[in-house]
Amino acid sequence: MNFIKKPATLIVVAVLIVGALLGVLAYKVTVGGQPLTTTATPTVPVTSAATPTPAKTTAGLPPVQDPSQVLGIQGDKNSSYPGISWVRLGYPTCGWGSLRGKALKDSIQAYHKIGMRVLLTLCQRGNNASLYDAATFKDAAQGLADAVQCGNEQMKQDAAVSFLYIPPDKFARFYAMCEQAVHAVRPEVPVLLGSLDPHVGGVDHDPLVQQAQYLDAMQKAMNSTVAPGKNWDWHTQTLGLIDSWHNGWNSAGYPDPNVNSLAGLFTFWADQFHVDLNSGQLGKHLWVVEGTGCFKGCGVDEKSASQVAITHTLSLITDVQTATKYKVPFFYFSGKDFQDQGVHWPIGILDDQGHAKPIRQDLSMGARSLVLSCSSGKITVVDQLQLLVRLYNRCALPSNYTDTLLN
Repeated sequence: MNFIKKPATLIVVAVLIVGALLGVLAYKVTVGGQPLTTTATPTVPVTSAATPTPAKTTAGLPPVQDPSQVLGIQGDKNSSYPGISWVRLGYPTCGWGSLRGKALKDSIQAYHKIGMRVLLTLCQRGNNASLYDAATFKDAAQGLADAVQCGNEQMKQDAAVSFLYIPPDKFARFYAMCEQAVHAVRPEVPVLLGSLDPHVGGVDHDPLVQQAQYLDAMQKAMNSTVAPGKNWDWHTQTLGLIDSWHNGWNSAGYPDPNVNSLAGLFTFWADQFHVDLNSGQLGKHLWVVEGTGCFKGCGVDEKSASQVAITHTLSLITDVQTATKYKVPFFYFSGKDFQDQGVHWPIGILDDQGHAKPIRQDLSMGARSLVLSCSSGKITVVDQLQLLVRLYNRCALPSNYTDTLLN
């Protein structure tokens, strides 16, 4: 007690405490800003014209055979998304919530009962012995999710969140243990190879090459020490991808269909996987686990409510159109707006309270509407959730949708 009463010691202790708190907050933003978890039981039936609702069951849903049908959203507490057939949830190792054990099983089973499938993200936790906690892998696997993402931004090279980075040899062991645990329970479900640190497609070429080199090093470790003799090849795996850019909007402040980071990323990884981008095969190797638009630090005027609103909706449209065009699974981020570290993140399709948001979120509901052409006929949309649902259903936008958003 005499030691910790010394002024110099108090300063050190205070710095350590503040550092720990900042580290936790930074991780929450890095894994998506908004919690990746939910403890709420969905109550609104979910159907989709694009994905027929499977027979309701309490023992999991049949595996999805067509990756192009995997179109979802990041789940969040106490909100439901009628019309969307997949939800992404996070295990507590991602820094939020208590979805483990019975709570995890019950939540996933509740989604299954209404015909909704679940992607569960299991984040790496510390670059130490806890990284290989077999009990954690087993518990996550027994939740009976329809797909599991083992790891999140494990390649991230950022001093502010240095705890995220896992050397490729250590991540090889982490992934092998996670995949084995999942397939021991449900051998048919996809297991994603973590997620790629977000970069701008078509611009950040060297960082993308470094990601491929990381995977090469991981493959070497897998075949030399983790699973020797199995000839493991990352080119046969499925990667999680994160894209956060103002797709559809240029730095001059105008709509521009050529600004498309997601398409650039698809081009790069299609080449790495040796598949024709237009063949529809990329979806077997790549899932967009977070697709969204940025509003700060990327050329968008974050002080302009109208510019943020327009770029937000244009990014949503561009991303979904790009993912469905190339038949790549896609999860929109995020379900709701949220606050983090004193910053409001207006990137959800619902507001902070889970209420519907107008197509242009800086205006009142109904101030802007879009008439989409769907297989069932013309449908008028005034809010972002319905816009996302109709785009997932492959409805066609009117030719003047950019003018509608701008004027």
